[in-house]
Amino acid sequence: MFDATQPARPGVLHIVATPIGNLRDLGQRALDVLKTADIIAAEDTRTTQGLLNTQQIQAGKLTPLHDHNEAAAAARLIEALRDGKSVAYVSDAGTPGISDPGARLVNLVRAAGFEITPIPGPSAVATALSVAGIEGAWLFYGFLPAKPAARRKVLQQLTSRPEALVLYEAPHRIEETVADLLAVLGGERTLLLARELTKKFEQLHACPLAQAPAWLAADDNHRRGEFVLVISAPETVESDADAVESRRVLEILLEDLPLKQAAQLAARITGARKNALYELALTLKQET
Repeated sequence: MFDATQPARPGVLHIVATPIGNLRDLGQRALDVLKTADIIAAEDTRTTQGLLNTQQIQAGKLTPLHDHNEAAAAARLIEALRDGKSVAYVSDAGTPGISDPGARLVNLVRAAGFEITPIPGPSAVATALSVAGIEGAWLFYGFLPAKPAARRKVLQQLTSRPEALVLYEAPHRIEETVADLLAVLGGERTLLLARELTKKFEQLHACPLAQAPAWLAADDNHRRGEFVLVISAPETVESDADAVESRRVLEILLEDLPLKQAAQLAARITGARKNALYELALTLKQET
């Protein structure tokens, strides 16, 4: 009979994603690996033990690997891999290596010549982006510096980026971080505040940056929990020459194509914003 389970493999490091809130988001492959791994390395063994208990998993040896011991712990895990043991690594929540420990472990294990395999699953970045409505490119920065001067310096550097921005923030800094976002980036860009994703009190609020401080101040609950912040990309300003070229291309395309299709194709040709070209196309149709 075919066995659909996929247990942990000997001599392989498994990077395992775990739920960011709702424990039912733990994937079947992750369950298979955690049930069968000889060693489970964890950012916080207490957090991981709680997760294992809820899944009734009798874990293998549980060992800590976090920011402060990653190199030394990685050396021990490499020895275990050399002995043919199967190893799984989990962070406290989400996918390891994304604003969590794990990257140094991966680099050291790869340099030692051992196989590494990802067991995909929850990620706060992907979860927030899936409901943010971002159509173009985005840049994930993670946590901004905690100190105000350093935080504003980083934001000044990010103002020149053309992509949408994705940030993490803790509840005790959310108000000052949003205030700095407003001061540095201006009030026109849209901010999605994604709070307590997948948890009981999950909340998603999108608004112009100018309105975000008032929303946070309106209710104590708005400032509670872990946050993912998604800031829309800045509006691009066309030069006069670019605007003339966009209009010329659009006029040609409108001779043979429906309005929406002409706007989409003109955007691909010129690099101008599709929405702006659609509005221009409407104007051109009215003029003719």
